[in-house]
Amino acid sequence: MEQYATIIIGSGLSGLVTAYEATKAGKKVLILDQETETNMGGQAYWSFGGLFFVNSPQQRILGIKDSFQLAHQDWEGTASFDRPEDFWPRKWASEYVKFATEEKYNYVSELGMKFFPIVGWAERGAGSASEHGNSVPRFHITWGTGTGVIKPFVDKAYEAQEKGLLTFKFRHRVSRLLIENGVIVGVEGDILQADDKKRGEKTNRNCIGEFCFRGAHIVIASGGIGANLELVKKNWPIRLGSPPQHMVCGVPDYVDGKMIEIAEQTGAHVINKDRMWHYTEGLKNWNPIWSNHGIRILPGPSSIWLDATGNRLPAPFFPGFDTLGTLKFIQATGYDYSWFILTQKIIKKEFALSGSEQNPDLTNKDYRLILSRLFGKAATAPVEAFKTHGDDFIVATNLEELVTKMNQKAGNELLDYNTIKKQIQDRDRQLDNKFSKDIQINYIQHTRKYLGDKLARTAKPHKILDPKNGPLIAVRLNILTRKTLGGIETNLNGQVLDAEGHVMPRLFAVGEASGFGGGGMHGYRALEGTFLGGCIFTGMKTGQYIAKQ
Repeated sequence: MEQYATIIIGSGLSGLVTAYEATKAGKKVLILDQETETNMGGQAYWSFGGLFFVNSPQQRILGIKDSFQLAHQDWEGTASFDRPEDFWPRKWASEYVKFATEEKYNYVSELGMKFFPIVGWAERGAGSASEHGNSVPRFHITWGTGTGVIKPFVDKAYEAQEKGLLTFKFRHRVSRLLIENGVIVGVEGDILQADDKKRGEKTNRNCIGEFCFRGAHIVIASGGIGANLELVKKNWPIRLGSPPQHMVCGVPDYVDGKMIEIAEQTGAHVINKDRMWHYTEGLKNWNPIWSNHGIRILPGPSSIWLDATGNRLPAPFFPGFDTLGTLKFIQATGYDYSWFILTQKIIKKEFALSGSEQNPDLTNKDYRLILSRLFGKAATAPVEAFKTHGDDFIVATNLEELVTKMNQKAGNELLDYNTIKKQIQDRDRQLDNKFSKDIQINYIQHTRKYLGDKLARTAKPHKILDPKNGPLIAVRLNILTRKTLGGIETNLNGQVLDAEGHVMPRLFAVGEASGFGGGGMHGYRALEGTFLGGCIFTGMKTGQYIAKQ
């Protein structure tokens, strides 16, 4: 039986960061992954690459005044911690905000990460200073998007491999944690048949052998449950209504949550299973990579948002404001989809699609395409491709034609043309003056005072039904599965705890498997840009602790 100092289950971002810190200290590490080497970097590869920083150089240049106190206030108001088991999540949250303020920027910059100069403003909240949402823009897009986030750690992993400090064993699926005298001493599982599928595509599960390895430290870095729709629905919180009958999937098939279940069966305390982060602006990918592949729109604030019956969503449920509040509202309608109505002027300025492959300008650092994104007459090429080929997009020259096509797309007659026309006309009349009683219009006018929004994310207010702003566009929005906010309970060293709060010797958890820290450092909601950062932070803290042992 082979023996290693540290065994890491999963070659995603959190696992790679853990390996980096351990091998940097001269520790020998084994990384096991059920997928192929092509999939190294895991979910992070496919991300938009957003990172949450507090008082960053980019913020200061843009005149954004941010601080630990303000960010911590926003985090606490967003997380709404209210359970006894939130003891460690709350500690992780406080430490993470401190890290994002003091150390994180230098930590990743020294590894080679660089950032787009315009800071995004995600999750703007529900309208209260003390509750959910970011008070200021904090969403920093990494040059290279998700590929730029994982590259430094992938490079460090291969360097450690060349030095004999790191061993990879892909197509090795862990099925059991080995226990001797109450202590985790190793792992065993199945060797899967080789597969030449491209990154993200579903691979085979054909077993061709078995393995068993012993290690002084076992680290679970296997991700969440986002692709396991059965498990998502099983854990769906009653507070968000009934589980949607139909959802699209924002993560590859391998994000199945099985390693979390194995840890729980071994005695690990898994908490906050009902806390999830799913999006309301999901699209069916017209060019899918994984099963039921969905893409999220990262919208600016201007689109008219209607429920399935054609009623405008009330404040504060505007695009980009309150993800889970909007999800709860949509589910309460009895339908699991909703609609955007917008213009060509809005889509070209405000639509971005989440994912490295959907942002070739930022992923490939193509300045010509970036200038086209900011100042061109059309939306980005991927957005225009969705508008042309996407099953959820409808384009029309007038509203009556648009509503007719929307009903045809939905396969029902829920949408009434006159009702929708009146709502949009009422909204458009609010633009006859520089002031308004419409909360969404007031916010659009206000947000353009921030240079980043004015340049890149918010269209100049205009009348939706004015033909010169057309064509009109409707987008059917699906619920999109994404992140697991709960997970394996850990202390600040990343050590796994049992149900009595005792440390399980030698066992650790990082990244999404640990709820991004402690079993759920986000609480009920997230501030965005915090998932990749949570993977980096938990991997760093745990790797540094292991390095000292």
